[in-house]
Amino acid sequence: MIEAPGRVKNLAPPPAFGTVEEERRHRKVRLAAAFRLFGRFGFSEGVAGHITVRDPERADWFWVNPFGMHFSQIRTSDLILVNEQGEVIEGDHHVNTSAFAIHSRVHAARPDTVAAAHAHSIYGKTWSSLGRLLDPITQDACAFYQDHGLFDDYTGVVYETAEGDRIARALGKGKAVILRNHGLLTVGSSVDEAAWWFITMERSCQAQLLAEAAGKPVLISHENALTTRDQVAGGFNGWFQFQPLWGLISREEPDLFD
Repeated sequence: MIEAPGRVKNLAPPPAFGTVEEERRHRKVRLAAAFRLFGRFGFSEGVAGHITVRDPERADWFWVNPFGMHFSQIRTSDLILVNEQGEVIEGDHHVNTSAFAIHSRVHAARPDTVAAAHAHSIYGKTWSSLGRLLDPITQDACAFYQDHGLFDDYTGVVYETAEGDRIARALGKGKAVILRNHGLLTVGSSVDEAAWWFITMERSCQAQLLAEAAGKPVLISHENALTTRDQVAGGFNGWFQFQPLWGLISREEPDLFD
């Protein structure tokens, strides 16, 4: 378990901000970094996929990737600001209709979340076709034990906010939802957290697909799965687990700050 900030030498807590402008810049930079990482990990699928973060001044507005730009090329300056009507308030690009239909409703239903991530990653969408929740077969998968939902329906590309409402209900109070025949969606109290939950959930889908292809996985017991979830997913663990990836991408691809 990762200890609380201040109890471990050289472990800084999540940042605090003096102004709205500082916080907005921070959120946008982390959002651009998350897209770069999603691109590096191969989570892109044409124009599909989106990560959103609330604007710190207008909580019903969010920043999102421009429609039709590859994850690996997104810079902070490319991000667009979308209002509660789906209108682009800032930026020179269009918004993906599906991004608005899904994320606007998830943000509305979950005021405790700051960011949400969705992509058509290969293992996530493969696992989603089974219409099942993840099992606690590894320590990492325990992060999602009894903390993710299943949207057990598929009616085509999501264009309507009513469908977004249904997805939000399936998410409930969890950190993630599996969209059957579609992919994964994760949420968090920061871009860092939402992005990390997506990355590790994608890998957990891969691990279970591999394990079930080889044989019958041994499940971690209910009690131990709950304990492990608290150890690997409690507190600020999601935020902290993202920090090595942030250090990597911010050093290797500094143009994301542009």
